[in-house]
Amino acid sequence: MSTPFYSIGQLAKLAACKVETIHYYEKTGLMPEPPRTEGGHRSYALQHVKRLNFIRRSRELGFTIEQIRKLLRFIDEPDHYCGEIKAMAMQQAREVQQKINDLERLKEGLNLMVAQCKGQGYSVDDCPIIEALYIAPE
Repeated sequence: MSTPFYSIGQLAKLAACKVETIHYYEKTGLMPEPPRTEGGHRSYALQHVKRLNFIRRSRELGFTIEQIRKLLRFIDEPDHYCGEIKAMAMQQAREVQQKINDLERLKEGLNLMVAQCKGQGYSVDDCPIIEALYIAPE
């Protein structure tokens, strides 16, 4: 049984992304340059599909390009351990929690402004939301 090969369009479809995304990941070095057919077309294998899915999933979890590069080095180079990856994932989870906390504070501030607004029939000159936006944060 022969190994299936995919065109860049097929790879994009399999990974549910755009061709431009694949080009970008190749340019940044996250995706290896694939072999080419005699006609000069890129020829991707299952390993490329898996790697692209890994990159995309890592991005969805908020990892930066540089962090993904490091995760991929753990995979590509020998003598790395799961603990190293766990430490990165734990750090990422802390950063996500910090973002959630920041968004909760933003939501509370917006809800407070909205609660103070009297709404329809009142002049913009008397709008507490407009007034709150003029005030510099502490």
